[in-house]
Amino acid sequence: MTSRHTVAALGAAMMLSAGTSAAADGILIAQKMTSAAGTVTTHQIEIEKTRMRAESEAAGRKMTMIFDGTAQVMRTVDDAAKSYTEMSKADMEKMSAQMSGAMAQMQETMKNMPPEARKRMEAAMQGRGAPGGAAATPTEYTKVGADKVGKWTCDKYEGTRGGEKVSELCTVPPATLGFTAADFEVTRQMAEFFSKLMPQGGEQMFRIGSPTANGFSGLPVRTVIFRNGAPSFTSEITDASRQNFPDSIFAVPAGYTKREMMAGRGRGRQ
Repeated sequence: MTSRHTVAALGAAMMLSAGTSAAADGILIAQKMTSAAGTVTTHQIEIEKTRMRAESEAAGRKMTMIFDGTAQVMRTVDDAAKSYTEMSKADMEKMSAQMSGAMAQMQETMKNMPPEARKRMEAAMQGRGAPGGAAATPTEYTKVGADKVGKWTCDKYEGTRGGEKVSELCTVPPATLGFTAADFEVTRQMAEFFSKLMPQGGEQMFRIGSPTANGFSGLPVRTVIFRNGAPSFTSEITDASRQNFPDSIFAVPAGYTKREMMAGRGRGRQ
């Protein structure tokens, strides 16, 4: 699963429908992400109090992300390869420090580049949301009206960073859907976990907004991310309901091989 897809799948975790049953403890979300080129990726997200699972499928390939909030561990499962990777909070912090060091070296090199080349490089760095890059600058949101996404009438916000439009959100009040922020505590933890590696990625993930903390209010039911002034991808919630889930869906299937996060050359270990 790519970072962008992971981010988009996790961003879907907050959208619920009204009128769902209060008997079940979990939340099931269906989400669709459409790229600027028209490529559609579907996501299914299961959320419980201390853990969550995001399943993504595109071009017949399925990838699954599992986050354990209690242990602060993220696992990514590749069913086709019957393998998985695992990243702890300490691993994430170590990778973040390494990326920050590399970014500092890159910024030093950029000082000697021609202005146009430097501008292109800065845009690329911002798009990747690397630690220490321009993407670490918080996004500022402005309410610009209202819209409708599926069954939800929502408040529309535009997000800008450094004067450039980087996102659009359409949000609904949590109370309207019969839920509170406490139902999604694990998604906040996941966004915080991921933001250590990619600040911009963490910002794209689900969080219940407040005017003081985030600059927008409510739960986004649609998110549009912009790159270089144009829409890059759009994620929308298509359905949501209360469900109970078996413990097995939050576990790596038996017999799968554990691979190092940065191996990338087919070497793994049991």
